[in-house]
Amino acid sequence: MLHFVRGFLMGSADVVPGVSGGTVALIVGIYPRLISNIRRGAGVLSAFVRLRFSEGFERLRSIEWGFLLPLLAGMAVALVTLARVIEHFLEDYPVELSALFFGLVFASVFVAGKMVSNWDRLRMVTFIVVAVGAFFLLGLRSGEAENPATWIFFVAGAVAICAMILPGVSGSFLLLMLGMYEAVLAAVNDREYLVLLLVILGAVVGLALFSSVLHWALDTYHDLVMAAITGLLLGSLRVLWPWPNGIDGPELSGPIADEFAAPFLLAVVGAGLVFLITRLGTDSEPVAAE
Repeated sequence: MLHFVRGFLMGSADVVPGVSGGTVALIVGIYPRLISNIRRGAGVLSAFVRLRFSEGFERLRSIEWGFLLPLLAGMAVALVTLARVIEHFLEDYPVELSALFFGLVFASVFVAGKMVSNWDRLRMVTFIVVAVGAFFLLGLRSGEAENPATWIFFVAGAVAICAMILPGVSGSFLLLMLGMYEAVLAAVNDREYLVLLLVILGAVVGLALFSSVLHWALDTYHDLVMAAITGLLLGSLRVLWPWPNGIDGPELSGPIADEFAAPFLLAVVGAGLVFLITRLGTDSEPVAAE
């Protein structure tokens, strides 16, 4: 049940442009375990594609299904049930919603930073460069695509899933940058199953390719990668800055005097939730040996 709730929280975050499910996985302490299991799943797919069925079934048994299935189920339920709700809040309460998640991601910067064992010069430079780069790159937006070709949904799925497992980069926001966010959200809400199948297939391929690289990087250069992830989280706060219009547009402005109190309190609530979750919900189970 706990893994289902964690998955639900990850799926909820993935619906909001600017927030990554990977950030939530980092907060609740399951990020290395998640990446490890995703990599094993990619190995299964690779073995079956090469017709090495015995190897594929052996790799299949190495996956922690008791961990992964409830997590995926929770994510799926969140994506299906909350897409319309989040769409409503994005339209009617953009500043308040942005403020809540701004606080959440801001607190996550400190959570990720604590995972770096030694902040030497290289890691500090990496952190700063990535944070500044993310800040400017995330200021870019694309106009919404008009009647996108069917195959574009496959590409959108591959791009979005890579961002979803990387803390600080939102799959939803990358879709927004590509001009595909509204089209994909409409496909979920309208139950356009062919389009959703293409998005899922793209996600599977993207996940298989990206997870192996990320797992290797975390194993080989853990502190450097975590410093980069911390920078991504800090730079991504640009997307969630509440004013003037929440996540709707790259413009930034100062707080509006008569609209400051509620967003500020919501940001504090978001940050408080992160620190509460890190104290109560951190995964205590070790990553199983591969």
